[in-house]
Amino acid sequence: MKDSAISVANLLVRLESHYGPQEPSWPVDPYEFLFWWHCGYPASDDRCARGWASLKKAIGVQPERILSASQAQLAAALKPGGMVPELRATRLQQIAQRVVNECGGNLDSLFTGPIAAVRKALKGFPNIADPGVDRILLFTHKAPVAAVPSNCPHVLVRIVLGLERENYGVNYREAQQLIESEVPEQFHARQRAFLLLKAHGQTICKSKPQCGRCPLQSDCAYAAGVTRGGRPPNS
Repeated sequence: MKDSAISVANLLVRLESHYGPQEPSWPVDPYEFLFWWHCGYPASDDRCARGWASLKKAIGVQPERILSASQAQLAAALKPGGMVPELRATRLQQIAQRVVNECGGNLDSLFTGPIAAVRKALKGFPNIADPGVDRILLFTHKAPVAAVPSNCPHVLVRIVLGLERENYGVNYREAQQLIESEVPEQFHARQRAFLLLKAHGQTICKSKPQCGRCPLQSDCAYAAGVTRGGRPPNS
């Protein structure tokens, strides 16, 4: 990777000064996270939080409660979280059934093997791909992986490299490599990086970035390209 005007450590300090210390707004228990992830659609922290609160109040999140509830009951509980509540209800029952059948009702048993096996098992759950696995491993203190916020992997790539890739997977891997090379392999450090990048990606560095009010504008390679009169080329 090419040299940049700002280090990852420096940009995180400045983001924390701007946004303040961040805390996860989702359950860090792996079982609960799998349910929370399906409580809102299109997925967002706010929609998932609304669906999660409604589900806990109306039905509960224990496997036996999810499996004993009817599809109509689950869909009604999930409706505050947004669209396709019926499909999301089906997903919750699929998750609960697998936890009961394959994990004896306790998802903790899934984390006893090698990380590669754990990753494969987690990706067997509905709508959980590598970014979701990374977040689960990091925030459940299972492995201090370089997790990148799934809805804004472009943030680090823009700031440090001055461009974002058209391919989501390439953006994610390049952001992950930056974290791996510059953020200590520690749970707190990498959770902090994830949360601050997520806050920035959701607030300012969106798909259409608001560079004019960005606290990193003076040192952002992407903003420098925009200032010169053209968006940095995708590649």
